[in-house]
Amino acid sequence: RDFNERCAQCSEVNWGLTDGGRFYCRSCHNVTERTREVVNTDFITNSRVQTISKGSRKQEKNDGGSEWYVCEGFQLILKKQAEALEALGVCPHMKDEILCNFWRCYLQKSKQAYCNRPAGETVKALSVCESSTDVDSDPERPSLLHLLSVSESEGDLLTDCSFASSMSKVSESTSVYSGSVDGSLYLVKNQKEKLRMTMPMTLSFCYMALLWLREPITLSELLRFVVEGHIPYLNVFQHFPEKMKLCGLDLKIFCVESWPVYEEVFNKMHELAAFLELPRFPDITDSCFLHPDMLCMKYLMEANLPDELHDWTCRVVKKIGIGEVDFLTLTPGNKSTRKVKYDVLAAAVIVVVLKLLFLLDDHYEWLLSDSAEERNKKTTEGGPYFEFKKWYEVVKHSLDVEQKKLDEERAKYLWRCEKPLFYSVKNKSKVLKRRQMVVNLQNQFGKLSDSVRRAEKPNPSSFQLNWSAENTDGSCFHGHSLKGVLQEKCGLLTAMNPDYWLCTVKLCNEKLCGHLAHYREVDFPQTYHFVLRLFSFLLRIQPSYIHDEVCMIEHKLFNKKLYKKLKYNTVLRR
Repeated sequence: RDFNERCAQCSEVNWGLTDGGRFYCRSCHNVTERTREVVNTDFITNSRVQTISKGSRKQEKNDGGSEWYVCEGFQLILKKQAEALEALGVCPHMKDEILCNFWRCYLQKSKQAYCNRPAGETVKALSVCESSTDVDSDPERPSLLHLLSVSESEGDLLTDCSFASSMSKVSESTSVYSGSVDGSLYLVKNQKEKLRMTMPMTLSFCYMALLWLREPITLSELLRFVVEGHIPYLNVFQHFPEKMKLCGLDLKIFCVESWPVYEEVFNKMHELAAFLELPRFPDITDSCFLHPDMLCMKYLMEANLPDELHDWTCRVVKKIGIGEVDFLTLTPGNKSTRKVKYDVLAAAVIVVVLKLLFLLDDHYEWLLSDSAEERNKKTTEGGPYFEFKKWYEVVKHSLDVEQKKLDEERAKYLWRCEKPLFYSVKNKSKVLKRRQMVVNLQNQFGKLSDSVRRAEKPNPSSFQLNWSAENTDGSCFHGHSLKGVLQEKCGLLTAMNPDYWLCTVKLCNEKLCGHLAHYREVDFPQTYHFVLRLFSFLLRIQPSYIHDEVCMIEHKLFNKKLYKKLKYNTVLRR
């Protein structure tokens, strides 16, 4: 009653007291630094003592950690991933201007932050929210305001108080152990409508930011950089500050023991874009790296195929209209447009072109190869003709070596992190002792065996298979000619092969089956499977996904002929 100053935010005079003795506005919940003057006569008579208290912030726990929320952990991970991408050469504004805005929008949409406090919230819950947003009390603790370089002038961050208050009630009535404040509630399955954050979704956020900036990194490259360790993902929680204790149910949220899956990250990115109600992304034009013409050129070089094939891939892209801006540009929430996998689409275009020229039926391509081999033996003028058989042998040898190396690296990968983890306080001492014992044994055996430390990883590269024209063994086919498989007709070069076999006559419903077509290796020629396997290795995805795109391109390319054939078959049945 003695405090009559107006509130700095709402200009009301309606004050209450927090547990720490500070004044707060009952109208807008603004907490001031002013404290109540307390008259204490218990130990000294006739004396007036003014006590100034900072309040009970509940920062320090019994184990030395501070209170933190799951969203803060994910935000720290996003920060580390964005910094790693910037180190790889991505636009330096990605973290602060693009990814930061996406993350803040997600926090607001999911009502975890940047939202109004619910009416009738208790002072206790308010102090919890206040302590979670106080950035001056502990400089080592990551804050939701400053982890992604967000300035205080851009808006006050308000943690979801209703979530915090319900968390405090649950934590009092349950024995589930968690290092974070809301770890146990975060795993409750009623958060589906809020698009609950997961570790794969951190990569979806990164890919969404890359796509918005039209950076020359495809999703398959992003996931490959993750597997190679250039982008933090596996055991990334080891970078958490010491006061952010990770234990119990937090391990189920942040600890992953599997490689990120292309389809999961891709689908979550589209769900995120729709959930955030983002506008149409910047246009993917023919000058962008993600355009099929650009990506086809890259994959032709990496697959060691002739440069002349690029003209044919461009013709296919133009013929079926998959190079149009409206087809390639992402429009979130538009269910009428197909979700474009830029890297898979480009690989599928190359496969279709190879089928157009070489048929890939385990017979015709070998006949063309024998003819080109005889011609190359007779004359060397005009450059060598492309020999499919020789290309197959060279690429297959390199592919087998790289695939074996990749399989060995994955088999030897140590999923356990260096930082000891425990699910309960009772087992903490046992885990720490066991971990120390393991480390000591490893050091002793290392000294006895004189084990050599692993060399540092080489710098990341966009190319996994490199072919140099300077090699004298003829292992590079970039400059080889396609004259042996082409003929001039009406002033245009056309394929000598008049036939073409379709992967499937009728496409499946992708929403129901999950695929446009079903793929089994035994049902298709071995040459076709080898080409799919090659691009499957380059993109680190299953061959069935490339097969789906091949079927889609074929149906666009032969739409009229397929329609006439299906109509004719229907008439015959009648």
